[in-house]
Amino acid sequence: MTRLSVNLNKVALLRNQRTIGIPSVVHAARLVLEAGAEGITVHPRPDERHVRATDVDELAAFLQQWPGIEYNIEGNPLHNLVPIIQRVRPHQCTYVPDAPGATTSDHGWDLARDGERLRPLIEAAHAVGSRVSLFMDPDPAAMAAARALGADRVELYTEPYARAWGTADFASTLERYRAAGAAARAAGLGLNAGHDLNRDNLAPFLRAVEGVDEVSIGHALIADALEFGLATTIGLYLAEIRRAGRPAD
Repeated sequence: MTRLSVNLNKVALLRNQRTIGIPSVVHAARLVLEAGAEGITVHPRPDERHVRATDVDELAAFLQQWPGIEYNIEGNPLHNLVPIIQRVRPHQCTYVPDAPGATTSDHGWDLARDGERLRPLIEAAHAVGSRVSLFMDPDPAAMAAARALGADRVELYTEPYARAWGTADFASTLERYRAAGAAARAAGLGLNAGHDLNRDNLAPFLRAVEGVDEVSIGHALIADALEFGLATTIGLYLAEIRRAGRPAD
């Protein structure tokens, strides 16, 4: 079954509005793991506007108590992410081409332009035992190139899918993701997905795009937790993942 990795950036963003240390990112990690999540994702940015370097290290120490739980660190390897990877040695690092001041990730890698710069950075992560996933647009033609660079997985950037939800473009958009996922698997890549996935659109995505190993969800999940609480919300998302394995309603 597809694994659910919870992105805790929004917890850190709220914490940073005050100086008293709440909500605790580590405590939030404990709550979501106790509720059944199978991974923790963080995306430290150079300005530390949400997750900080101290959070990355504290989560790494905390997760030593949780064998089998995956730690995924996202970020732009061209902006000082690699020293963090080398220090923490996460199970997975997801390389994302976001600019330092970007509000959020908003596109995948252009491998024709950036591929050769990424190759040694992928090798650096492999040297410390970390799997590398490249954040990619749903372009089937790019998947073999990602594998040729040494990537282990790709993470399909799913905001265009979420924006197409309920519109006339939905079917054609979903087909692009289905084709990209098939191309990734044919190239020998593992397959992740993330960005603006939520309780409404998650199961249809997983039903159409076969073989997704992991989804990373933060913004919508934390928003739902304001209404339902973290533990209940994790259960709701896990139920959607299970629903993806059953025939459509």
